[in-house]
Amino acid sequence: MTDEHVLRALMRHRRLTRAELATEIGISKPTAGESVRRLTERGLLADTGERTPGGRGKGRVGSYYALAPAIGTALAVTITPAGVVAECVDVYGDTVARATRQPTEPNQVAAALTAAVAEIRTGETRLAVVGAADPVDRATGRLVHLPDAPFLVGELDPAAILGPGPVIVDNDVNWAALAERDTAADFAYLYLDEGLGCAIVNDGAVRRGHHGLTGEIAHLLTTGPDGRAVRLIELFGELGLRRPGSTAIDVDRLLASPPAIHAILGTAVAGAIAAVIALADPQEIVVGGRWGPALLDHIRSATARLPRRVSLRPTRVTSEPVLTGVRAEALGRLRDLITAGDTPGRP
Repeated sequence: MTDEHVLRALMRHRRLTRAELATEIGISKPTAGESVRRLTERGLLADTGERTPGGRGKGRVGSYYALAPAIGTALAVTITPAGVVAECVDVYGDTVARATRQPTEPNQVAAALTAAVAEIRTGETRLAVVGAADPVDRATGRLVHLPDAPFLVGELDPAAILGPGPVIVDNDVNWAALAERDTAADFAYLYLDEGLGCAIVNDGAVRRGHHGLTGEIAHLLTTGPDGRAVRLIELFGELGLRRPGSTAIDVDRLLASPPAIHAILGTAVAGAIAAVIALADPQEIVVGGRWGPALLDHIRSATARLPRRVSLRPTRVTSEPVLTGVRAEALGRLRDLITAGDTPGRP
């Protein structure tokens, strides 16, 4: 436990002397010194070569220690319609390298992912966390093809590309929801963009279901034009709001459409929200994506007529929400790996 406290203190402060570590953690100086000795021998800490002022009545000179430079990094990767983004994150949470690729065809995604990671991978990468704009099979980490899914990326196995080391893969909406987790423990994150998705967060954890497909709302039956029942994803085709040759929603056209269309969409989304409330009982609904928050007034108006209602609010994380969640998970897992005593470069 002492060694873990020392490591986490240095993750927060980057460099400390043994005396400062003792004060920060609340342990004796000899105990701090023994911990530093053990961790240095294991290759987890290193003497920075910096010294405190000392001598002539100022006390002993102290040596500054920091986490070893070779302690390793983590990969944070997103695979979305906008392309592949890969970041190399160090134990302090800093992005030390970033690369992007924009494949134009589904069968190019694997090559784009390989190239982006090769560009930024330096030293020892301890693990990778991936967010993908497709459902993810919980058991295998492979992407799942569902009917009408707009972002098919081919037979992609991120673990085979990004290993060795642990590779954690999940749906992009789940990661975006985790980026909002500090504000509530029980909520549903409704993602309304070129694609449709929903993440259910209960007691602070994302609920994924047996196959990892919890929250795939595209095929929910809801209310369409003239009160007809329609699958949510099919409504956009009926309204002429799909991109040519794709089930992807044309967001620019949707936002420019007249208020009557927005009202129809608000009613349809409210139908999906009614199902989410009935099955998941969230404390609140968080609305994200490019067009969801823009239509929030229409969605609120329609949900006001539901028999059960919860508060709706726009997402608070608006800049790269998926990558924000992926990056936070990568950092947390990297730190846990290090504090658990996993020494880099050793079996």
